[in-house]
Amino acid sequence: MIKAESLTIAYDNHIVLKDLNFQVAAGEFVGLLGPNGSGKSTLLNALTGLLPPREGQIYYDGILLNKWRPRPLARQVAIVPQENWVSFPFSCWEIVLMGRYPHLGRFQRESREDLEAAEAAMVATQTRELAPHLINRVSGGERQLIVLARALTQATPILFLDEATSNLDIRHKLRIFELLTRLNQHEGLTILAVMHDVNLATQYCRRLIFLKDEGIFRDGDTFTVCTPEVLEAVYDTPALVQPHPFTGRPFVHFCPEVEPLL
Repeated sequence: MIKAESLTIAYDNHIVLKDLNFQVAAGEFVGLLGPNGSGKSTLLNALTGLLPPREGQIYYDGILLNKWRPRPLARQVAIVPQENWVSFPFSCWEIVLMGRYPHLGRFQRESREDLEAAEAAMVATQTRELAPHLINRVSGGERQLIVLARALTQATPILFLDEATSNLDIRHKLRIFELLTRLNQHEGLTILAVMHDVNLATQYCRRLIFLKDEGIFRDGDTFTVCTPEVLEAVYDTPALVQPHPFTGRPFVHFCPEVEPLL
């Protein structure tokens, strides 16, 4: 579904990522991880067309990214960015309903199907009670849930998340990733998620891509690549990996380099 070929991404003369080659197949749930400055968000910007690559090509379903027109691309890919600053006082309901715009014709009003899609997304993200509230009057965590609901309303086969749950508490993070897992497993939603929380990634992502030193350091099945050796090399911090007591999936303990005070 997504293919990057010999991809080099740069800001002016500063190369962030160089000669990347990878594919994401339909129905995968992939976590994109790495230390600060490794290029995770930059890669998403390139994959969505916001940052043209210096070299290389990006394909969606075999078609070059630069051949996609904005509206058809918006029916293919939805993104939940890390930060959302909405300066106009739209209601939360209006923000979520904006997800249907790529599916509407010029001057076409929303149909019952569009309204039902927005309603279902708000119910799924447990934000229905926020519908009448102004987006700039709700908390940062609530705003992030509304933006996620908008992305789900967009009803695309691909969803990109850029630290999408960073403003949420633990309970909401787990609920959102349980929802994403259901959409991935039962509806075939393809997900590529930029994440800093390694343990959240290991519990929900079936594949991990680690970025470091301008490239892909390791790419593979979560059980295969989530090892102390890989984690220590990526994060420059000693690590211990054990099975999670409830899920059996890898659980990471990063170890302090000094003796803890008793």
